[in-house]
Formats: sequence, structure tokens, C-alpha cells
Amino acid sequence: MSVERPLEVELKYVVRDELASSRLLAAERIGPFEAEPAARPAQVEDRYVDGPDAALARAGYAARLRRRHAGIVLTLKSTASLGGLGASPALHRREELEGPAGPTLDPAAWPPSAARSVILELCGDAPLVELVTVRQVRRTRALRSGRTLAELSLDEVEIVNAGRLVERFSELEVELRGGPEAPLRALSRILDGDAAFEPSTHSKLERALEALRRPHNGPEAELDGRRSEAIAAVVSAWAAGQLARPGGTLPDATVPDAAAPDPRRETATDDGGGLPEVIGPEAAEPEVEARPRSPGVTADDPLAEAGRKVLRFHFARLLAREAGTRAGRDPEELHAMRVATRRMRAAWRVFGEAFRTRRTRRLRERLRILAGRLGAVRDLDVLLDGLVAYRAGLDPTEAAALEPLVAAWEAQRSAARELLRRELDSDEYRLLVDEYRVFVGAEGSAARPPVAPTVPHRVRDTAPSRIWLAYERVRGFERVLPWADVETLHALRIEAKRLRYTLEFFREALGPEAGLLVARIVALQDHLGLLHDADVGAHLARAFLVERAGSLDDAETAAIGRYLRNSEHEVGRLRRSMGPAWRGVAGVAFRRALGRALAAL
Repeated sequence: MSVERPLEVELKYVVRDELASSRLLAAERIGPFEAEPAARPAQVEDRYVDGPDAALARAGYAARLRRRHAGIVLTLKSTASLGGLGASPALHRREELEGPAGPTLDPAAWPPSAARSVILELCGDAPLVELVTVRQVRRTRALRSGRTLAELSLDEVEIVNAGRLVERFSELEVELRGGPEAPLRALSRILDGDAAFEPSTHSKLERALEALRRPHNGPEAELDGRRSEAIAAVVSAWAAGQLARPGGTLPDATVPDAAAPDPRRETATDDGGGLPEVIGPEAAEPEVEARPRSPGVTADDPLAEAGRKVLRFHFARLLAREAGTRAGRDPEELHAMRVATRRMRAAWRVFGEAFRTRRTRRLRERLRILAGRLGAVRDLDVLLDGLVAYRAGLDPTEAAALEPLVAAWEAQRSAARELLRRELDSDEYRLLVDEYRVFVGAEGSAARPPVAPTVPHRVRDTAPSRIWLAYERVRGFERVLPWADVETLHALRIEAKRLRYTLEFFREALGPEAGLLVARIVALQDHLGLLHDADVGAHLARAFLVERAGSLDDAETAAIGRYLRNSEHEVGRLRRSMGPAWRGVAGVAFRRALGRALAAL
């Protein structure tokens, strides 16, 4: 399914104290956010639907129909949440598609959209079945923190069955609307420490179906047989340990408390193999008109031409971000350009043997240099974002005492950016661009001579072994994980990233399970990424204290020391809590799904 999947990132809490939530709706400032005036209450009614055999639930999706002024809107969400990770179990991220719907439950009669296409592919032409109705009164506020925009909503939710109220509860949501995610995580730390709010690991659909299953609320007594069977099929799909269920619970794991995909680093929405995962950390990469949305790799492509397609796809993204990277106004431009170089280097590892080494050595080497320059700037962006988020939760005096460390890292970033600027202005870079443009546009260029007809050379013949080998390299860490040091865990992160990239490069030729497999790898990769970020921050803070011991005053030394200890504590916490993310990739459910995905070749 080559469709774009935008990402929804939000905090979700069950409200335990209505007075506390009312104060949030009236406060002028909420954690790192400044709040705009509250909007008037709005009444919303959602109907959740699925196929009679729970085809959407089994594929890891939930479908909702909501009536708006412009008509009925279909929303299709991935039930695989990579949230509940890192800063808070309340943090969730899911892929989300929207499109218009009609008054009937026959999707074939709805206007075309990406969401409708997914439903038709999974459910066929059969009419959908309404599972449950959820009504809510929403009170919303717009939040802003620097470049970050979010929306806070307090929802008074009612679960309705056959016109009768089954359950009522209140839920607080804070949805990211744009910009870096760091302020959202800073807000989660505040809300997590407030007894008035309990992190929610369940979707509204899951809570609704659980309410229907309670005595005297069950579907058997009050729903027609078709709806009752559909609800039972959905519940059974979740209970059977499908790849995803609402609330972010992954098979072989409890609700993950690993770190959520971080928009400061490369993750789901980097547009890696034609589909942004959850699904996706490095923040979502906006699509540019007139650029293809996927590499277009097919099972019958020769390996060399499949590699050329992947390189051409990400080379176009590299060029599209060059101007923004040079301008330096939006760090996400540089981030996206770095993502492109990473993907291209990974493509050479996967497809490189199909090309002549001597003819392509220069292309690889110059790309490595460019990636290093981009990475030096991006890594300092990540460190500074983390430090700023940490400082946002401090009192003004404590925050001011961190200024020497902030200034030092900003100076290092400026120096790294100057080296990057020189690289982009160099003759070597212009030659690199010219050579890549010729290489990716000339079919057959630098490919090894034709092989005998019986030697495997197509994607369908060679991709499975490459993917399984990448998976074996990840599984090889299993025996050492209980006592692995940070360096070993960083090596695991690299292998997980290579597995993810390999899957993404062949994704269009694989079975539908590929997207959810990538989501699980992203959960592990980002958990380990946050661990690495915290470890690097601790090391650099310690080095700074040693180097500047004679020039810092007592307050500055103490504040930077507390940041150092906080980073070290975070490293320990992330090491202890990586079990669920690891089991999501190492468990039997992942291996079975991987086998099904490869069987499509």
C-alpha cells in the first residue's frame, strides 16, 4: 500500500480530579507552553467500524467515522503506538490517514482517499460493521512553546450502546500540531507528577469495547448478531497477540516504558522506503510536490536497478533540503538532509555488491564525508534540544546557571556549521552532485556484468537472505543484553537501524506486515537512541566541568553537575527498561510476521 501516512503524536491522560483539569483550561501558562484562550465546547460523535471478520484490527488499524460541518470524515489510525516510551507512558504516536466518507457503511461508495484505499484492500467490498459509538464534549486550547504548536483538549467521554449510556469518563489529550517534540515531553514530566492525571495506555475504542464486555453491558444482549460477532472478532484479535492493539501494547511485551521515537532523530516519518512508518522521530519529513513518494522497487527488479531506484529517491530528497540547510533557519531542513545521506549510505551496504566497486568508490567516499559534516551539526542540535527541554522545567535561577554549558555547545555547533558550509560550497560537493545525478539517472551504469540466468539476481530472489541476515545480526545481541555496556547497546542500535533500512528499501515488494515490523524496530532503535543521547550528554557535561573548573562559580558548577547526574540517571533507567522494546523485535510474533512479509516476494 504505497500511501502517505502522517503521524499523530499526543499525550493521553485519564482525569482523576476535575478541578485540576479545569485549572488547566484557565491557566495562562502550562509547563513550557503559553496557552491561548479556551475555545467553546464542541460536541463530537464518533462511530468506530471494522469488517465483520475484524480485518482492520488484525492488520493493526482502527477506523472512525466523525460527522463535521463539511460532512462525514473517515480517520484510520494505526493501533501500534510507539508511545508509552521514555519520558512518559502517556506519550503515543500513531500513523493516521483521513478522507471523506458517506452516509452508508459501504466504503466502495465513499469518495476516493488513501484511508479508503487501505480499508478496501484489507476488508474487500463487504460493508463495514459499526462496533460502538463514542460521544464526547471537547474543550480545547491552543498551546505554543517557541516553534512547537500543540492543542490541549479536555474530553468528557460517553460510551453508548444501543442508545444506552454504558460508561462515562474524562480524558486529557495534548496533541502535537507542529515543531519539535521536546516541549511536549517536558509537559509530560509535569503531568506525570500530578496525581490528578493518570497516563492512559488505552485508546477510546479499547476502553469502549472493554466496557461492552462487562456484565450487563455485553454485546450479546443488546446488539444484533453481526455487530456482536464483529466485536468478538476484534477483541479476539487483540487477545491473540496480533502485531498491534490499541494503547500501544506490543506482543511479547507489556505496555512499553521505553523511550518514544524522538523527533530530533531519524525515525518513522523519515520517508524511508516509500512509507513513513507509524508511524513516523527525526521529525516528519514533509513531502515536496513533483517528487515521487516511494522508490518504486518491485519484486522483479534486478538488484542493481532496485538499488539505483532507492539511491535516486533519497538523492532527490538530499537536493530538496540543500537550500534550507544552507539558510540554517530551520534545523529540520538539515535533519532531513542528513536522513537522506544516511539512507543512501545504507543503500550502498544493501545493494553495493551489484555495482562495480572501482566505478562507485568515489560516490561512496564523498557521501561519507558529507554525512559526517551534517551529523556533527545535527548531533549538537539534539544535545541542545535536550538541554533546553531539561532547563524548561527549572526555576529561573537554576536555568540561568546552565548558561555556560549552553553557550559552549552553541559555539561548537556554530563551528560545525561553518565546516558544513564550506563542504557545501566546495568543488568536491558540486562534483559529487553532478556524478550522482548521472549515476542514478543512467540505467545499467556501473552495474556488474549480466549473470547467468540461474544465478539469483532479482529482488524476489535476493531480498529474503539480506533481510534475514540483518535480523540475525540483531538477534546476536540476545545473550549479552543483561550485562551489556552502553557501547554494546549503541552497536545494537546500529544493527537495528540497518535492519529497519533493509526492510524499508524492499518494503513495496513485501507483504503488508512490513510496516508494523518497521514500527517495532523503530521502538527499539529510538529507545537505544535516547540512551545514547543521554550518555553523550553526560560525557560532554563531565568534560566541560573538568575543563572549566577554574572559571565556573559554585552555582554554575552545581547546576551543571545536577544535569550530569540527571543524564546518568536517565542512562540507567533506559538500560533497565529496554525489555519490552527488545522483546517486540526478538519475540516469536515478530519472526512469524517477518516470514509472512517475505512470503509475498
